[in-house]
Amino acid sequence: MKKIISFLVVLTLFFAGSNSVFGQGTTEQQAPRDGFYDRVSPSEREIIPYDHIRESDVFWEKRIWRVIDSREKINLPFKYEGIDWKDMFPLITIFNNAIKEGAVVYNDEYFKLPMTQEDFEKKTASIDTIPIYDLYGNFVKDSVVRNEFDPNAVKKFRVKEDWYFDKETSTLQVRILGIAPIFTDPDAGELPLYWVYYPDFRKLLVKQDCFNPKNDAIRMSWDDIFEGRLFGSYIIKESNVLDRRIQDYKTGVDALMEAEKIKQDMFEWEHDLWSL
Repeated sequence: MKKIISFLVVLTLFFAGSNSVFGQGTTEQQAPRDGFYDRVSPSEREIIPYDHIRESDVFWEKRIWRVIDSREKINLPFKYEGIDWKDMFPLITIFNNAIKEGAVVYNDEYFKLPMTQEDFEKKTASIDTIPIYDLYGNFVKDSVVRNEFDPNAVKKFRVKEDWYFDKETSTLQVRILGIAPIFTDPDAGELPLYWVYYPDFRKLLVKQDCFNPKNDAIRMSWDDIFEGRLFGSYIIKESNVLDRRIQDYKTGVDALMEAEKIKQDMFEWEHDLWSL
């Protein structure tokens, strides 16, 4: 009798151990880890605050508008759709999700006119009316279909930034002010969907992973991308007395050469400071 009881006890312990090893018989089962080590949660990241700049320290300043084209090879992370890592999203998706949750964006690049949720819905979704017919070809009714926004429709981002020379540190620095996703309208051309005030969105962007095509082990945030200038772009406008864009007085290759000239003039200006 004792042998039978001992055998039953051993058998019970065996099955209990099997359930604990294979995760069976438990009410809460954790999903397997997709990887071989634990990554630091993006929610634990914090932004590095900007240094305080006094007006008296700004010796020189120039406002620049530039465009980031996601079709360029260096900018492919801007449209990465999380094929392998589902926790990564294109930049336009991050912006749109934040707006749906209540983040404030603007209709203008001067950040004076906040965009309402109604305006956002109109710009990012469309409604089509489709007639429905019966088997005999007779009209029955109209069906209203809502077309959700396609992130692939945004291929460019417009960036507004200020370049300045800081007398205290004797360095040429840049601060991004705003980012606007550009939507191509068949009739009106390229139009900004809205303007994001970048300093306010840094707290969100630092917690969002961005695909790193060079190294899967190093997860960069979108804040790293912008603060580290890890993107390709071209200048479309500089502050000028006529408030003209480059396309207003240059076309084709001449426009690209003019953009390069503006960039070169800024760095030569800094270089000349040390040559006097």
